Amino acid sequence: MSDITEPMFGRMIPAMVTPFDKDGDLDLYQAQALAKRLVEGGADSLIINGTTGESPTVFYPQKIRLFEAVVNAVGGQVPIIANVGDNCTADTVQFATEVAKLGVDGLMLVVPYYNKPPQEGLYRHFKAVADAVDLPIILYNIPGRCVINMLPETTLRLANDCENIVAVKEASGNLEQVKYIIDNAPDNFWVYSGDDELTYDIMKLGGAGVISTIGNVAPARMKEITDLCAAGEFDKAKQAHEALRPLMHQLFTTANPILVKEALNILGFNVGGLRLPLIPATKEQSEELAEVMRQVGVLS
Repeated sequence: MSDITEPMFGRMIPAMVTPFDKDGDLDLYQAQALAKRLVEGGADSLIINGTTGESPTVFYPQKIRLFEAVVNAVGGQVPIIANVGDNCTADTVQFATEVAKLGVDGLMLVVPYYNKPPQEGLYRHFKAVADAVDLPIILYNIPGRCVINMLPETTLRLANDCENIVAVKEASGNLEQVKYIIDNAPDNFWVYSGDDELTYDIMKLGGAGVISTIGNVAPARMKEITDLCAAGEFDKAKQAHEALRPLMHQLFTTANPILVKEALNILGFNVGGLRLPLIPATKEQSEELAEVMRQVGVLS
């Protein structure tokens, strides 16, 4: 990874939640308001409709409407990265090609899930999409949800063979794997933490930053951490990271994004509920979350 240039998409990238109205329909007005709020809070880029954005229950036509709404709200202010990954290569190629026309600045592609392709299948899947579009692409490796782990050799092969594959969101939790990718990646290929709690550790290894869940709730605090790490001020960064870590942890005590949406609702920024099979936070979960939010200074 190059130490000379700043990452194309910056360092603190919230994976934005998808607001729904009381009937469970897309709330595009609130999505635009949230995008503006995050940009004002210090977001360098925005990931739209990733895991935290409930991508499994937002279908293709709705995704298009969501991408268009966010581009109209904050396009040109920060890069907008649309999550278009799926577990069918042909569908992913077709959808990526369609989304690339909407004015987004980049695409994110998750490792295909459920069908458990071998590493060569992963390579061919991602290369097929990269060959079909000109936009920069972030790979997304999250074995806890996709069952399989994309090995560092596969990530590096794609980074070297596909000019527009520019980054990976690493949520494997394996710091040795992350370090191997960072140490062996070509210039201008960036490794992002896919886990808020590992942001400090990964950036200390040379990672670019984080694609963040807590960035929805405390963007300025998360931005401070990534900026301090980027400046090499790791003692201050660790203090800031540890101060926020209890909330990072609390947000994942049940399935994401149940609690990050609840946190925004507690703060008075209504993003609605969730689509089944995800369910709202329980009263006990909400009360525990609010207490942690107060402890870390996010809620007064």
